[in-house]
Amino acid sequence: MIRTILKIDGMMCGMCEAHICDTIRKAVPTAKKVAASRGKKEASFLTEAPVDAEMIKSAIDATGYSCLSVESNPYEKKGLFGWK
Repeated sequence: MIRTILKIDGMMCGMCEAHICDTIRKAVPTAKKVAASRGKKEASFLTEAPVDAEMIKSAIDATGYSCLSVESNPYEKKGLFGWK
């Protein structure tokens, strides 16, 4: 699994977080565990394969928010209480 973290500027409320999550789901239909946090100014999601950073960045920017960076890292699922 690949975890992609987007740094996003412009989210002010829970509705903004929902708009970002919806945009990610439309741009990357295979995305799982899509989440956004206005406090952290970031959104994250999991995919089986790496995503095109420019494609996701342009999809976010088209909604009126600013995607500052896209970072993808390998993700290893943890078991109960953080154990593998």
